[in-house]
Amino acid sequence: MPHPLGGDTIDFADPDGVKMLNRALLKLHYSVAHWDIPRGYLCPPIPSRADYLHYAADLLSEGVAAAIPRGAAVAVLDIGTGANCVYPLIGSHEYGWSFVGTDVDPVAVDWASQLVAKNPTVAGKIECRLQPAKDAIFKNVVRPGETFALSICNPPFHASAAEASAGTLRKLKNLGGGKPAKAVLNFGGQSNELWCPGGEETFVRRMIGESAGRPELCVWFTTLVSKRGSLPAIYRELGKARAIDVRTLVMFAGQKQSRIVAWTFLPEAERRRRLTPRKSR
Repeated sequence: MPHPLGGDTIDFADPDGVKMLNRALLKLHYSVAHWDIPRGYLCPPIPSRADYLHYAADLLSEGVAAAIPRGAAVAVLDIGTGANCVYPLIGSHEYGWSFVGTDVDPVAVDWASQLVAKNPTVAGKIECRLQPAKDAIFKNVVRPGETFALSICNPPFHASAAEASAGTLRKLKNLGGGKPAKAVLNFGGQSNELWCPGGEETFVRRMIGESAGRPELCVWFTTLVSKRGSLPAIYRELGKARAIDVRTLVMFAGQKQSRIVAWTFLPEAERRRRLTPRKSR
């Protein structure tokens, strides 16, 4: 369709158009030969998902591009990977990282597992696990002795179904799209993808609490935080948890600003030790 300022664009209020764009971007830039999502599941923006991983890679390298740890020995835990499995698919291609993706939705876990199976370039690099407890983050899905360089998460940031629906309608109105009901049905996202009691603030505080109980599980724990107003409570919770390093990485996507909050319980020397590739003998 023609863009008001000239040239061509797609209708971002059309779920089929957005899905086709995602499919093309994943194939062109990340060698994902097959990608799809079930009807009604979240269709994520690929550029912002890739940005998260690039910021996370910089975090692991302390900002030194040449020091970004690469390869399957770098294990990443994706909390709420969704049916789209986008973070693992991009991260395994860009950095060779291995991923464990978790989700509370069995349909999403099954679908994501099928995506992995249909893309041989990520064979053996991505494992999808069902989280049986809806109020748990790391419990149940992490195996004894398992550790990770990084955890990532795109939490449900609405506090209720009504709030999530209103947010989707506002987004569609801003896009100038067609009938909102159709678009909400097609790519509004499942309930666990969009909202939870207390919204993102409560979800992230719960994540911090669990991370404090397993401080060596990840070198860096990270999460997206969409709402600036959530930050004070999150920082207070991190203070109570005694995280020794907390960072906020600001990201921009068009007119939208979001941020990654990252924290660790490990001193710098221990972080470097765990992230430095071991030389083979």
